[in-house]
Amino acid sequence: MAMSLGGGDTDDFAEMHEINVTPFIDVMLVLLIIFMVAAPLSTVDIKVDLPTAAAPPQNRPEKPVYVTLSRDLVVSVGDTATTSATFGKVLYDATHGKTDTRIFVRGDKSVAYGDLMNLLDILRTAGFRRVALVSLEKVAN
Repeated sequence: MAMSLGGGDTDDFAEMHEINVTPFIDVMLVLLIIFMVAAPLSTVDIKVDLPTAAAPPQNRPEKPVYVTLSRDLVVSVGDTATTSATFGKVLYDATHGKTDTRIFVRGDKSVAYGDLMNLLDILRTAGFRRVALVSLEKVAN
């Protein structure tokens, strides 16, 4: 708060040449809290520990279709967990019935090779021949 104590200026409405930054800081703190709450919500909810690969990354389509095989052998299409009975329908809905859509398979590295092959076999018998395996990039030491 600025105030004039004495002096010859008797004008009650004299200009103050100070900037009050308190409202600015309040707005910035509110925005920080909003981003801190919203950031975790924009990530994928399925926790998968992907293996690493040294191959260069490939281009992805604008809206890829992910099929995830988690550690506890739960299969998910996108963020939707499915059963073996509903897997085909959920996958056809995600691809709009186009079997030529590339399917990106994310498998946890603790999943047995046979379980991953069973998932790939289900995809092949459903008519999806364009399958890509997803991994993390290997960091050179």
